[in-house]
Amino acid sequence: LIAAFGSSFQYGYNVSAVNSPAELMKAFYNETYYERNDHYINEFSLTLLWSVTVSMFPFGGFIGSLLVGPLVNKFGRKGTLLFNNIFSIVPAILMGCSEVARSFEMIIVSRLLVGICAGLSSNVVPMYLGELAPKNLRGALGVVPQVFITVGILVAQIFGLRSLLANKEGWPVLLGLTGIPAALQLLFLPFFPESPRYLLIQKKDEAAARNALKRLRGWDDVGAEIEEIRQEDEAERAAGFISVLKLFGMRSLRWQVISIIVLMGGQQLSQEPSFPSPVSAPGRPGTEVPDVPHPWLSLLCWQWSPPVVSPQDTISWMPYVSIACVIAYVIGHALGPSPIPALLITEIFLQSSRPSAFMVGGSVHWLSNFTVGLIFPFIQAGLGPYSFIIFAVICLLTTIYIFLVVPETKAKTFIEINQIFTKMNKVSEVHPEKEELKDFPLSASGQ
Repeated sequence: LIAAFGSSFQYGYNVSAVNSPAELMKAFYNETYYERNDHYINEFSLTLLWSVTVSMFPFGGFIGSLLVGPLVNKFGRKGTLLFNNIFSIVPAILMGCSEVARSFEMIIVSRLLVGICAGLSSNVVPMYLGELAPKNLRGALGVVPQVFITVGILVAQIFGLRSLLANKEGWPVLLGLTGIPAALQLLFLPFFPESPRYLLIQKKDEAAARNALKRLRGWDDVGAEIEEIRQEDEAERAAGFISVLKLFGMRSLRWQVISIIVLMGGQQLSQEPSFPSPVSAPGRPGTEVPDVPHPWLSLLCWQWSPPVVSPQDTISWMPYVSIACVIAYVIGHALGPSPIPALLITEIFLQSSRPSAFMVGGSVHWLSNFTVGLIFPFIQAGLGPYSFIIFAVICLLTTIYIFLVVPETKAKTFIEINQIFTKMNKVSEVHPEKEELKDFPLSASGQ
């Protein structure tokens, strides 16, 4: 709860926070420009400035994804989340003070910084929780970040009502509130344990790993889990740290890498951007509500069902069907495509390759996010409601790939999951010193 609220919540909050006060912020940009230059900014330049403001968030997310590997290896999983609060608290202060300082540049820079925060948290939180969780609860804990991302979106929509903070006096406060979860995480997360896998495999500190497991599990007999982690360490010791470039070149990780690229790309390319700002503020929060309670039911393949395309202009009652379809799609996306790809990275990669795998997955996630935001307005202008056909095709292709390629990981240890991929990658004849996964010892649960 602390990690997800302090990090994932901010991701969702900052996705949605600028939607409601968009026109007020554009007016602030225009007023500030006039005060400096004695004339108002032209429409094209204002639109460009606002586009830069919005696009800085996914661009920052991409940068954050590239920082995942170096930071989690240097500071650990918990340490990286604590360090990441810098990229939330500083921009929260800047955005909160931007109107007083009469500087829209502070907002643009802040959007880049909160994007870096989101890029790190969207990868590190699932990694941290996945490594903390016992195998029977890994799925349940794995969807907690998605719950808090959605709650963050919903809270931003509620605070973004005109009667609350989406007004001339309140919008800087609306933007600055993102620092509160970060401050709470900075206070409370230090009291929680680091990832036992990081402590044992990378820090070689068995005593600390054992103590962390005792605190997490609530009992003293953690020898079986320590042994399972040690077996993972022995199985991949020859490979050492695996960089992104090495990750792409390893035959033993081929299907894992392809799967993550397909799932992360499909996750973002299967959805259209947020509702445009002209939608009335009181009506918008309702579209977010169905996303909140349902991620716990993850059944990944089914939830990639294609979105429905409806001829709204020709049938009078079709708009109501479209609303129902939007709600159903939001629920479906929250059931699997949103939370599961990041959780799957934790499960199908071992410790030495996991940080680089998250860098790859996160980069695909944010670049796809940026691409959708960039090209969707043009697709919508050309195809209208039939633009959803493109997303339906992407959903269908991703569903087929999952059904044919991705194995079930429920209640399996990391070693057992990677044994499945070892067979898929056909690496039985590959020299062990050149590959990460070869001749695994039997897992504790298989003995």
